[in-house]
Amino acid sequence: MTDRSGLLDILTRVSQGKLTPQEAAKLLPAPAAGPLDDFATLDLERAARKGFPEVVFGTGKTPQQAAQIAARLFKHSGVVLVTRADDAMREEVMRKVPGAKENSYARLVWADSRPPQPLSGRVAIVTGGTSDLPVAEEAAIAATLMGCDADRIVDVGVAGLHRLLAQLPRLREAKSIVVAAGMEGALPSVVAGLVAAPVIAVPTSVGYGASFGGVAALLAMLNSCAPGVAVVNIDNGFGAGYLAAVIAGAVRARQ
Repeated sequence: MTDRSGLLDILTRVSQGKLTPQEAAKLLPAPAAGPLDDFATLDLERAARKGFPEVVFGTGKTPQQAAQIAARLFKHSGVVLVTRADDAMREEVMRKVPGAKENSYARLVWADSRPPQPLSGRVAIVTGGTSDLPVAEEAAIAATLMGCDADRIVDVGVAGLHRLLAQLPRLREAKSIVVAAGMEGALPSVVAGLVAAPVIAVPTSVGYGASFGGVAALLAMLNSCAPGVAVVNIDNGFGAGYLAAVIAGAVRARQ
């Protein structure tokens, strides 16, 4: 049903109680994609489908391409996030998108004009060391934009476990936990053994030569003996923050 009469029929059946809103949603036509010149086809209905709009991955795009995509997404949904954005890209996005903010440390630029909403849950963002902060901050900002309270707990790696143990009350208040660590990547297993919440492990490309740019940490996290650990790709702070926010929101919805 793609024409106006078909849509009116669906709405009429809902108003008459013959269809539930959920049943009606399944009958609606698939949303059209949003073409943008010759370099992008935007998924303008991702927020309705996934809970958050399409996020722009900056690497490989020109500043102008990223800015045009970001401006279109922001106009449609009132929120946009661009990851892995260099200085020139962040500057161009801020020029094109009203109210855009940047975090050069995490290589992010974003804008959010949506009305304030109640927070959906607390997400703890944990780092093994200060060198893991750029990836962790990417996760924290992503989770915040998705409506979570991001609690940053930094520099509590396994080289000094007393630092982690001192933060247990904060960790146990979280509905989900992101743990970013490089080197040997042991921290997520330790955290998961101490808390009930799911842990999203993020291997970072931090470490000396035998860390192989984060591969050693990735393999260690994949081989975790602690239950409740999920692993994202190397340096994928956004993916970890997104997943943590989805989990935290689901936990809040059940309470």
